[in-house]
This record gives sequence, structure tokens and C-alpha cells, in this order.
Amino acid sequence: MLSPSPYAWISQYFLGFFFSYGVYIPFWGLWYEGQGVSAANIGILIGVSFATRCVSNLVITPRLHKVEYLIPALRWLSLGSVLFIAFHFVLGGNFWLMLLATVLYNLCCGPAIPLSDAMANYYSKLNVLDYGRTRLWGSIAFIAGSSAVGYLVAQFGSEAIVWTALAGTAVSLLLSMRLPHPAPVSDGDETTERPKLLALLMDKEVLRFLVLVSLIQGSHATYYSFSSIYWKGAGYSEDIIGYLWSLGVIAEILLFATSKKLLAGWSMRMMFLAASLGVIVRWTLTATTTDLWALALVQMLHAVTFAIAHIAAIRYIQSVPENRMVPLQALYNAIPLGAVMALITTISGWGFERWGGSMFWGMAIMGALALFIRLEPAKTSVKTQAIKEAR
Repeated sequence: MLSPSPYAWISQYFLGFFFSYGVYIPFWGLWYEGQGVSAANIGILIGVSFATRCVSNLVITPRLHKVEYLIPALRWLSLGSVLFIAFHFVLGGNFWLMLLATVLYNLCCGPAIPLSDAMANYYSKLNVLDYGRTRLWGSIAFIAGSSAVGYLVAQFGSEAIVWTALAGTAVSLLLSMRLPHPAPVSDGDETTERPKLLALLMDKEVLRFLVLVSLIQGSHATYYSFSSIYWKGAGYSEDIIGYLWSLGVIAEILLFATSKKLLAGWSMRMMFLAASLGVIVRWTLTATTTDLWALALVQMLHAVTFAIAHIAAIRYIQSVPENRMVPLQALYNAIPLGAVMALITTISGWGFERWGGSMFWGMAIMGALALFIRLEPAKTSVKTQAIKEAR
């Protein structure tokens, strides 16, 4: 219990963290709305949250390029997240204090995702665990968080959002205090020099990777920030909205659970093509109808638009040398999932006030653009290939 396997440690950390994330992503906009914040200012606040995660992943995460640094960093980040979520209780509806709380929380929350993913990548690269089956516990926790908070908000009001997020983050802090066995240790035969982010960004293949993933994952920006408000405006209650979010993550879980077999024969190009086509179909449907059955289909497509694209991105990251994995993971979270999300979310806040659900047409266009970008996997190092063959 105090020295769990790598699979147990990472999957249980994912449980605590993504439970809170399942509260933060779909429902924080509703909490802001409950505090009297306008849609435009909600877009600014959520955009700032993405921007802060981008900055933290560019400044903090790459400095933790050795796997020995990952667990201590996750502990401190979890502690900070607990403190800054609790800070939300004393904001009093003040926009500037909300902005400060958003920045502080996301400075801690932002690096936790790539660092925990980097741990999973490290052990997955050594065939100690299956990334998909490990990551699915985060998706299960996301469902639990979004479903629980949907019910609690319906019963107790929007203040339940902050309490639920705080509970999940406290659990992830407690779980991070243990040490997995075997502990992560850098490979002494591979260079431990920290690669410069600018050098990575000058690599044409890395740039193609970042642009491609930015188009696919960035297309979720309006969905993450305004779908709950959009569906509430269409007459759906908070608990129905929570169930819709859960349905999307159930589809994601099924994909993660079967990814090793289901996607075994798929090339990286095939996975990104499938995700791009899914983006076009999903956001076109979202823009044209709010029928409940159509929304159920839209949410099931999350397995394609998010999960397949994420598995493809992780495969690409796992194929690089060990000392480049954390910096590349940082760039993945900083640019496609941070800067691009921040920009599109801010634009969406302005556009949603004027055009409502028609903003999803722009998200569908991003999928169409992604169809034209080809990406080749990085070459796996000789050392890593020898370890895989030995196992």
C-alpha cells in the first residue's frame, strides 16, 4: 500500500487529479456565472487559465527533465492546488481576485498533467505498464467528478463546485505521498542534459506535431468552456449536462481500455486522420442541433476527437529519447492544450455572446485543416529498443 507498483501509483494519482479536473473543466464556467460574471469575462477567466497552464508548462515543466524530479514536483504542485482552490471561498465575487485565484491555481494544476503523463510514458516505454489502461482511470475519475458535481449543484447550488474540486485535489495530494516500486530512475546511458525548448521548436517534425495537435485538440476549446452554458440555455438541467459529459468520457474510457489491441495496426497518420474527421462531424452536429439523442452521439465521438488524438500524441512522445520526453510533453501541454486553447477560448467568449452555438462551426473547420498535415514518428533510441526486446 505504501510502496505501490508504478501502475497502481499513477492510476491512483490520476483518480484524485482527474476527479477534480472533471469538476473544473465542465463546471467552473457555471460557478463564474453563479458569481455574476458575464459570458465575455468568463471567456477571459477561462482563457487566462489556459494561458497560465501554457506559461507554467513552458517555464516550470521542462526544468524537470529527469524522472527522479517528477514525484517531488507532483507533491508540491498538489499542495499548491489545494491551497488555491480553497482561496476561491474568499473571493466575494470580485473579478480581479477571481483572476488572481485562476492564475495561482493553474500555475500548480498546469504542470501536473504533463508530469504525471511523463511518469506513465517512462514506465510505458519500458513495458512496465500499458499507457491506455493506466490513463483510463483518470477518465473514470473525470466521470465521477462531473457526475457528482452535476448532482450536487442541482441539490446545493454552485458553491458545491468548489467543495467537490477541493476534495478531489486533497485526495491526489495524499496519494502522491507514497513512493512507487521500482522508483523512476534516469537511464545513465542516455544523456541527461536538458534540451532547449527553442531547439525543439526549430525541429520541423516537432512543429508539424504541435500544429496538428493544436488543430485537433484546440477544436475542443468552445466545448470545454461554453457547452455547459449552451446546453443549459437549450433547457437541460445541470444533472443532464453532467450525464452528457460523463457519456463522452465513458466513450473515452472504452477507447483507452482497448487502445493497445484496437489501435495496434494503426499508423500515426491513420489515428490523426480519424481524429480530424471526428472533429468535423462532432462540431458540425453540435452547431446544428441540441436534440438530446444527437448530443449523445456528439459526446460518444469524444473517443475519436480526444482519445485517439491523445494516444497518437503519446506514441509520438514515447518515440523520442528519454531526456526529450518531458520537454516535448511540456510543449504538448503548453501550446496545443495551453496557448491555443487560451486564444480560442477567449475568442469563443466574445463570439458566444454574439452567435451562440454557431461558434462550433469554427471548431469543425479546424478539423478540416488538420486533414492536410502529415506527421512521421520520431526514431526510437537504440537503448530503448533493446530494453523493449529484452522484455
